[in-house]
Amino acid sequence: MEVLVTGGAGYIGSHTCKLLHQKGYTPIVLDNISTGHEAAVRWGKLYRGDISDTTLLTKIIKENNIKAVIHFAASAYVGESYTDPKKYYYNNVSNSIIFLNALLEFKIEYIIFSSSCATYGEPDIVPILEQTEQKPINPYGHSKLIIENILTEYHRAYGLKSIGLRYFNAAGADIDGEIGEVHEPETHLIPLCLKAVTDPEFSLKIFGNDYQTKDGTCERDYIHVNDLASAHIKALEKMLNGDIHHDFFNIGTGDSYSVLEIINTIEEISKGKVKRDICDRREGDPPTLVANNHKITTQLGWAPSFSDLRTIISSAWNWHKKQTK
Repeated sequence: MEVLVTGGAGYIGSHTCKLLHQKGYTPIVLDNISTGHEAAVRWGKLYRGDISDTTLLTKIIKENNIKAVIHFAASAYVGESYTDPKKYYYNNVSNSIIFLNALLEFKIEYIIFSSSCATYGEPDIVPILEQTEQKPINPYGHSKLIIENILTEYHRAYGLKSIGLRYFNAAGADIDGEIGEVHEPETHLIPLCLKAVTDPEFSLKIFGNDYQTKDGTCERDYIHVNDLASAHIKALEKMLNGDIHHDFFNIGTGDSYSVLEIINTIEEISKGKVKRDICDRREGDPPTLVANNHKITTQLGWAPSFSDLRTIISSAWNWHKKQTK
């Protein structure tokens, strides 16, 4: 079965394509390579272009027997969304609406949507449940919530079957070392820590050490990218089997680690030193974000296999060493 994967040349998309291939599916990647990497597309065809290009979409549908879509393609820098909201509403909302309308026209019934815990904003209670009020505090989170609402209305009105997955902190790299995390610019904590270990000119910025947490630094729920990929397969198969027609799920472990815990584990595994500077807090950084994952574990039968902290960091460190040789 062929699955169209938008943004399949990106970090989470490429790992999902690999797992799709291993499970007997054929991923067909649509990516404009603005932030993705052509070298990460190894398990199916690549079409270079935008999700709003209906001529290209028509070509893809005619040349392939697409039965379902996994939609990763989006701009995904929270900070940039503050400074350039126009980009985020255009890429993440306007283009996605064009894309969803094309799916209806082509009678493609199933879509998995890459959403985010950013839709919750700064929740009052953690762990965060799916029914927690969604109050995003940045354009990135708003853009994801808009598409969630559109998917709900498209299911009601047109029967489009969809599952939205609200990611917490994606981390780590392919256990086999074939692909990994490469962003430009890089904003994620673990690869920045690894850079601070290996680059004598680089120092990690820690944004605040006076939070009401175990050590004063922010705590986050880190989920290994391979576990994220497996959640997409579980969601797809539940829809294909007719078990779920429309729903939203948190993807997280239910555990959290602080910035200092991440740094300490990286120093232990790399046997290096993370150079660091303490800076002021960033606006919009909650002290703790952690998922309640009961719904996804019970309804999708999903459980994390690689998301203990040592596995996350070891896989990321192995990938980082490979890139810096």
